[in-house]
Amino acid sequence: MGAAPAQDPPAGGGGLAPAYAAVRARLGLVAVLLAVAAIGWWWTARQMRGMDQGPWTGLGELGWFLGTWVVMMAAMMFPSVSPTVALYSRLTRRRSPVSPLLFTAGYLLTWAAAGLGAFAVARLLNQVPGDPLTWDRAGRWIAGATLVVAAVYELTPLKDVCLGKCTSPLGLLLTSWRDGRWGALRMGARNGAWCVGCCWALMASLFALGVMSLVWMAVVAGIIAVEKTLPWRRVTTYATAALLLALGVLLLAAPDVLPALTVPGQAPMDAMS
Repeated sequence: MGAAPAQDPPAGGGGLAPAYAAVRARLGLVAVLLAVAAIGWWWTARQMRGMDQGPWTGLGELGWFLGTWVVMMAAMMFPSVSPTVALYSRLTRRRSPVSPLLFTAGYLLTWAAAGLGAFAVARLLNQVPGDPLTWDRAGRWIAGATLVVAAVYELTPLKDVCLGKCTSPLGLLLTSWRDGRWGALRMGARNGAWCVGCCWALMASLFALGVMSLVWMAVVAGIIAVEKTLPWRRVTTYATAALLLALGVLLLAAPDVLPALTVPGQAPMDAMS
């Protein structure tokens, strides 16, 4: 492990101006991340227009999906991860924008790897005889079961541990500190791995509801932001579990009741380019 990060100088005397400058730099960094997230939402809305085919929407070609996925993750995750990036920026020995940006890049790389895994699973399922993800076959039941499994995962100790790392990242950053640019990338990837452990079931729920749906994307992003920013971990996870369970039951019993759900086959959709 690298040397412990240097702390900001105490406020007062000659250290007052540098302290204010450091605070402004961290606020600027958060503003940049939020601006990138806003651009990501705008771009994603344009890319996904007319592509929502409901549960298990086709993912297209690998290059298109991966590019869209990375932008989606920036849009969905940057608002909730920006405090962690700002904290990392405060702990860095060199007050340079490069290390926090590399930390963020490592975080996105981990989510890109998760997207590749999801794409691989989707391709394998598409090779199964009988196309089980088709809505009129097993697709509806698999989607409902995915939501129920996601609800159960919210109540597991693993979810609690991963969410704890995301909501209180100081200990994680200090115990896994690595100096240098490569270290910043590694630390961002490590933080992203904990985030994947926290949110993979919610992302699976997004696929089950319609990964190309801007509405469900916003719902999942909102849940993630609430879980990561509010201090009452068990309250938020129990509320999320109840919501996911309700969505799963409605998807199985009365999918037409869900106003934002596109039921495959009920309305013509534009073909994915």
